Amino acid sequence: MNMSHSNDTFLAAWRERLKALRNVPPALGIVREAGPRVVAAGVALRIVAALIPIAILAVSRQIIDAIVDVIKNHHPVSASFWWLVALEFSLALLGGILARLIDYCDGVLADRFTRHVSIRVMEHASRLDLSSYEDPEFYDKLERARVQATDRIGMVQAVGRLLQQAITAITLSASIFIFSPWLLLLLIAGVVPAFIGESHFAFLGYALNFRLTPTRRQLDYLRDIGASKESAKELKLFGLSGYLSGKYARLADEVYAESVSLLKRRLRASSIFALLSTGAYYGAYAFVIYQTISGRLTVGTLVFLAGALSGASSNIQQIFSSFAGIADQALFLTDLLEFFAVEPKVKSKPQALSAPRPVREGFKFENVSFVYPGTSRLILDNLSFRLQPGERIALVGENGQGKTTLVKLITRLYDPTSGRILLDGIDLREYDLEGLHREIGVIFQDFMRYEMVARENISMGKISDLENVGRTVEAARKSLAAPVIERLPLGYEQMLGRRFEGGVDLSGGEWQKVALARAYLRDSQLLILDEPTASLDARSERDVFQRFAELTQGKMAVLISHRFSTVRMADRILVLEDGKIAEDGCHSELISRGERYSRMFELQAASYR
Repeated sequence: MNMSHSNDTFLAAWRERLKALRNVPPALGIVREAGPRVVAAGVALRIVAALIPIAILAVSRQIIDAIVDVIKNHHPVSASFWWLVALEFSLALLGGILARLIDYCDGVLADRFTRHVSIRVMEHASRLDLSSYEDPEFYDKLERARVQATDRIGMVQAVGRLLQQAITAITLSASIFIFSPWLLLLLIAGVVPAFIGESHFAFLGYALNFRLTPTRRQLDYLRDIGASKESAKELKLFGLSGYLSGKYARLADEVYAESVSLLKRRLRASSIFALLSTGAYYGAYAFVIYQTISGRLTVGTLVFLAGALSGASSNIQQIFSSFAGIADQALFLTDLLEFFAVEPKVKSKPQALSAPRPVREGFKFENVSFVYPGTSRLILDNLSFRLQPGERIALVGENGQGKTTLVKLITRLYDPTSGRILLDGIDLREYDLEGLHREIGVIFQDFMRYEMVARENISMGKISDLENVGRTVEAARKSLAAPVIERLPLGYEQMLGRRFEGGVDLSGGEWQKVALARAYLRDSQLLILDEPTASLDARSERDVFQRFAELTQGKMAVLISHRFSTVRMADRILVLEDGKIAEDGCHSELISRGERYSRMFELQAASYR
């Protein structure tokens, strides 16, 4: 029963391996895109290099037979003899030069491939839906795809070696076959078991690596939080270092134990396979020696066949090994190609409309409901409201009531589960996505802190203005980041953050002002601030909102905040509860009603009395 199961597993593994070979052509297509001229040069060099061994053996045979004839018959050395010696030297020299040229091409191609695939991964990842990044399975796939961007060049080089090895093996095997077909069959019979065995263990290695991907991500996470600036304070104060390092050690030991177990099994099997292949080679070699001693072969032919046997045996083994390696590497390529095959659902339609400028009617939510993919909880429930041009609204409510989700929908990071969102009377899905995003400036509470110079940090809001220093400085002035940046040693050219040498870190509030500058730089028609003052003190918060009120005059603005002292400047306040709009009105109207907003305001105000 166990033997039958083992055979089924083995056959299934081979079927999967052979199926994975379909990944090779598209992978080679990516390589060709990365460096077409380098690929062509590498192929030509390998073809020529593959013919060098048989040519050297043929010349060596003639040289040795000539030497034996001179010694045996006491003939003088002919002039052509030294030309043969010179030819063998030239072939050997050419082989060495070709090997170095091939290494050079491989090195250049590796750099180009890594660059090309890394850029493709980054560009493709940026196109995918936001929901993809909230899926753990996608994160595993993305992590493996990132690895493939740098690790799969070995497979590309293996394909080149396979071509060279195949040509060399064919020429050498043909010479052996002419002498004795049985010798060639003996060599192949000794190599095939080794090929099958090594391939099987290589597949098991892939399967183990695939299965351990989530564990390795846990290890990476533990390693990061165990030695990072962000976690250092709590690690010290809460005494967490021992727990985290112990958890890391337990997981690492599990990975180590499984890896070593597989390595031991592979060592035992490969030793037996090596014995088979070595025995086959020396059996053939002994037969050739016997034929020479019996006078059936010349010494030159002995040397030629001995070299051919050695070279053919070595190249046949290498062919099987390279083929197995390519097949197993192709399994890894599955992750990369599947990643590239993932298409976003939220994207522009063909011939999409340009976003209107100026916006004339504003945004309108019509019976919008939303459920996050993979869940059943209704975040927004049949929600309807309008945002007029020039109007500023604030979204208020407890956590989890759908405030940030509403922002994700109006910016079309997600599409509604049902209902629709209109801009100037047209469904958002009809507009060009990039054009729509250009008209919206958003700063989320978990904004990015780009470890770049201050000028670049702000220019991330509108990268086309990277070289427009005047606009960058103006945006910093609007967000009140200018005084912060001007105090830095290098001003707008100062590296921010501690990741790189010479970097200067900022406080949470200072970083927030830099992030706000990105929103102001966009000069967009809709400005959205999601908890924009969470890291600011009371005075800075007041200054920011005074400035916000000034700078959003005549523009649409959406403000999310838990601080009622800041939302009162909005023209309208929407109170969200259970995914619906519970109240809608200005601050004074909502206070006068004495309902939910009024109670929440009084509760918060009481804490300041």
